[in-house]
Amino acid sequence: MDILTGGILEPLMHRQMGICVSVYMPTRRKGTEIQHNQIQYKNLLKKVEESLISSDLRPSEAKDLTTPAQELLGDVPFWRNQNDGLALFISEEVFRYYRLPRKFEELVVITDRFHLKPLIPMISSNIEFYILAISQNKVRFFECSRYQSKEITLSGIPENISEALNLDDFEKHSQLHTGSEDTKTNILQYFKRVDRGLREYLKDKKAPLVFAGVDYLYPIYSETNTYPSLAERSVSGNPEGLSADELHSLTWPIVEPTFEQKKADMVAQYSQNAGTGLASDNIEEIVRSSYHGRVGVLFVPVGVQQWGNFNPDTDEVHVSEHAKIGYEDLLDFAAIETLLNGGTVYAVEPKEVPHGSIAAAIFRY
Repeated sequence: MDILTGGILEPLMHRQMGICVSVYMPTRRKGTEIQHNQIQYKNLLKKVEESLISSDLRPSEAKDLTTPAQELLGDVPFWRNQNDGLALFISEEVFRYYRLPRKFEELVVITDRFHLKPLIPMISSNIEFYILAISQNKVRFFECSRYQSKEITLSGIPENISEALNLDDFEKHSQLHTGSEDTKTNILQYFKRVDRGLREYLKDKKAPLVFAGVDYLYPIYSETNTYPSLAERSVSGNPEGLSADELHSLTWPIVEPTFEQKKADMVAQYSQNAGTGLASDNIEEIVRSSYHGRVGVLFVPVGVQQWGNFNPDTDEVHVSEHAKIGYEDLLDFAAIETLLNGGTVYAVEPKEVPHGSIAAAIFRY
């Protein structure tokens, strides 16, 4: 499936030329439900064309704009390889789609900027962690977010214990299956080489690193580890037969409390700063502040839109109850501007926004 990162999405974050169409839909992965995906997709494209025409585009112009998306309808391999959700972005210059492990609510947004808020939980930097999966035959390293994992090939890391210690098959088997001091010494040497190879990649990183391997190896690896954020718990068992998705699923419960605590700390910080000028739930102030790089932490609700527009020349924000060309979701605007300016965004359920507000921001100054 498609791997999503902030870097990949950054070109979509900036304002585009002309009309921008953003489409989100839930998808089914298997069997006869694949046909349902195509039917739902076809209906959404019809809705897009009708909306474009009602926005003063000629039918021929609407058809031309959606042609690349229409061509996907007949792409059988594409529909056979779906995940939980599909995100689609269309403009005169852009056509991109992402099949992602997140079930989106069906949504079509047509403005002069792509609507990216449903993707923020997948790219926000506050949900990054790493997995180091070690067995006698393989060393694997993964960079992960809440919903995705990507295997990273790092130079300087031995592929297995044989390569690290120049062992034959018999010796390799003995190194991880006996309890002698010599065995531990050799495994320590193996893990020191692994740690040395990771050191350059993880330099200046702070995200949790989770070890995956049989139980008795974790204490030995801990002795050699030099990365400050090694998790105290590990994924127990031989990881050789586990896919990236399976490792990710086993690892998330270990790191989730760390991220939930970080979010809870930010909620508490918002409450402490409320009324001091260093926090706000006023959408107009938040929009202006996000554009000027003042927002350090932002909470926005998923599945909720606040339409309007922002004029950077006059610093004026106009709020509207309805969507139309020239308007955009101000919550999405604030979230994207916060990310572009190096802030942290929590896209949460509406009830999780502090004080039940439509948005909540902690300011840098």
